[in-house]
Formats: sequence, structure tokens, C-alpha cells
Amino acid sequence: MTTLEQRYHEKFSNSKDWFDRGKTLFAGGITHQTRFMSPFPPYFQRAKGAFKYDVDGNEIIDYVMGNGSLLMGHSPAEVTAAVNAQSSEGTHLGGATTHEIRYAEAVKRLMPSMERIRFTSSGTESTYLAIRLARAFTGKNKVVKFHEHFHGWHDYVTPESGQSLGGIPKEILGTVIVAPVDSASVDKILSEDDDIAAVIVESNGAHYGTFPLENPTFLENLRTMTAKHNVVFIMDEVITGFRLSAGGAQERWNLEPDLTTVAKIVAGGQPGAAVGGRAEIMELMAFRGDNNWDTSERVPQGGTYNAAPVSAAAGIATLEAIATGKINERADAMADRLKDGLNDSFMRNEIMGHAHGISSIIHINIGLSCNCDQTLCTMPYEDIYRTMTPDKITGMRRAMLVNGVDMMGGRAFLVSSAHNEEIIDRTVAAFEESLNNLRDEGIL
Repeated sequence: MTTLEQRYHEKFSNSKDWFDRGKTLFAGGITHQTRFMSPFPPYFQRAKGAFKYDVDGNEIIDYVMGNGSLLMGHSPAEVTAAVNAQSSEGTHLGGATTHEIRYAEAVKRLMPSMERIRFTSSGTESTYLAIRLARAFTGKNKVVKFHEHFHGWHDYVTPESGQSLGGIPKEILGTVIVAPVDSASVDKILSEDDDIAAVIVESNGAHYGTFPLENPTFLENLRTMTAKHNVVFIMDEVITGFRLSAGGAQERWNLEPDLTTVAKIVAGGQPGAAVGGRAEIMELMAFRGDNNWDTSERVPQGGTYNAAPVSAAAGIATLEAIATGKINERADAMADRLKDGLNDSFMRNEIMGHAHGISSIIHINIGLSCNCDQTLCTMPYEDIYRTMTPDKITGMRRAMLVNGVDMMGGRAFLVSSAHNEEIIDRTVAAFEESLNNLRDEGIL
């Protein structure tokens, strides 16, 4: 019998050649840590709607969707038109532009808690800037984050985020407190340590909801506790922003954080991100005409590509489409159809496991049953680790690619409004085939 790995090599043979070339150019042969895949990653050339096409000519149904940035699918007409129009007018104007004004207004209409906004080029930059603002505002040094929560790759958010600690000074690690996802524990930390500037949280749970939070209760408790202890509450909405609702997790659960970080969808598939929040915190970045303040105390920010015109154009077009409500409605409906189909596949094939998720983000757990309502999964974190071991994650992504579907990390589906009923049904069929492939190889 031909193994999955042999089928993978046959289907993506040209990608192997490109990977060999990449190894002579990039550290580890890749340009993003999630693109690492054994035996090699597929190499893509173009994409449209819910599909992308690789160097071997394979049509792949896509659920990575630009690592979550493409809620409208690949190359939606209105975004493509806006990008093309702006590209011909200038990609960088070297100064303030009217585009950045309209861009910020589009963000603020959907997230009113962002009273003042600064644009950056990535989610990592946004969380870095938010933490610096919190320290400047409170005069305190430490930040509380949560076990497995991912906020980018800078020093202050790497501990216990699923990433290694290479190159991070011990002195910085001493300013980061990693808390368990437990309200009582957080309250104890904030009560006993008066040097905490901020609490930062992935708004739907670690790794975009792989480890779900008990929402809205947990976020509501964080809002109450941080206010009580004069600690800045940072909601990281890099992935949830404009996806869990048009106004993100904070609109879905009626919350008002002190600071919000957004990226991905906010730039419509172009490089771009933002930080926003209470005016009195954000204004710590403003020039005041006082030499000591402006040169020594102000929170500085550079960034050659902050609100670059092409990113602004893509962001405006995307956010205006989202504001109609139709994009989220469509993506959520297709995600519900997918979730139902995946759960039916588990039952039909008598394989223990389930799919869960909210809005247009769907996760799978394999090997254990759960009595949750398949929205915010209540499975203990230890069990989630057991259900998605490295061999299952690697095997599932490889099997799904062989069967014509690319998943996010081998354990999730980021659904867009470009997915339709026929595409969802094809995905469910590929998932069922993949379950059987993995069972045949002894992985399940």
C-alpha cells in the first residue's frame, strides 16, 4: 500500500525542488515558523476565492487564509480594485496621507473603544507597543500573560507561548508573569504584586481558540480585576478582530478594554496592524512641545510602512465590506456547516473526536469525547494536548493536503465568506478520507 508520505511526495514533487533551493537561502529553508512541515512544505503561486494553486498545478481548498487575514477569501474584487488603484497612485508617499485618516475612521467605526489609534506593520509590533504604552502609563514594569497565549515573537510575550526562548535575556523573563487561566489566580497575582503594568489576553483563548476561554465570563472578570488594581487591560484581537463579529470579541461580548491590538483582517491581506484604546494612554505618544517630554519621556514609535497607502486602501475596502454585516454572516454560516459535517464524519467513521469553535474559526480534537456544545469547548487543557499530539497534527495536515485541503496548523479551519456549500461539502469528504488514511497508518 502506498503510504501518505509517498503520496505527498508524488503530489507535491516540484515543491520538494523549491524547498531544496530555499534551504540554501533561508534559515531552515523557511520564512515563517509555521511554514515548517515534514518532509517539506507545499509551494503556492496564486490564489482566488477559497482556492490556492501550487507549483505542481494542484487546486487546494484553503483554510489557512493568509494566517487568518483573509475573511473575504483570496483577491476579493473590491479589495483588489482598491489595491490596484492605489498602487498606480503611489505605494509610499513619505508623509501624512488622507488614506491614514480614512483608514483609522474605518477601524474606529467598528471598534469605538479605540479612541486613538496608531498603525504598525504586524501583530508582533502592535502587542510590543501596547505593552510599552501600559508601562509608561502606569509607571510599572511587569506584564501578566497566560499559558500558551500567543502575542507574537518579541521578548515580552514569548514565555510559555508555544515558542522556544532562544536569545531572550533572563532580565526580561523576570518581568513576565505567566498566569494560569483562572480568575482567582489572576486576582491573587494582581493583589500581591504592585509592579504589574498590564494583563494581555488572546481574546478567544490560546492559539486563536485551540484552548478556549470560558467567555464572556473570563474576559469580564479580567476587565473587573484590572480596573480594580489599576492595571491596563489589553485585548489581543489580532485574529479575533473583525472576525468574531464586525467589532471583534469586544463587541461580541460587550467589553471595553483599555488597549486593543489588531492585525490580519484589519489590513485586508496586506501588511498592516494597529494599536488603539483610551485617549489618555495613547496620547503618551504625542509631541507636546516640551523638550524634556518630547525627547525623554514620550513613548516613541517609528515604522516606515505604518498605514502605507496600499495597506490602507486594502484595509478600508475590507472594513467597509465587513461593516455591512454580510461578510461575517456568510463566513459564520459556512463554518457552522463545516463544523456539523466534521462532527458527522467522526460519528460515521466511529472515530472519537469532535469539532468545535465560534464564528468562522473551527478546531478539531481527536481521540477523546467531550460533552460541550461544540462552540466554546470545555475540555480540560491537558486533554486537548492529548487529542492533538504532534503526530496527529502533522499527519492530519499532510493527509488533508493529499486530499486537496490545507488546514491551519493541521488542527483548525479559518473559514471565509468565499467558501460555499459545495466547497464545504468537498472539505468534509476530504476530512473523512483523511481520517481513514490516518487510521490505516496507525496514527488514529
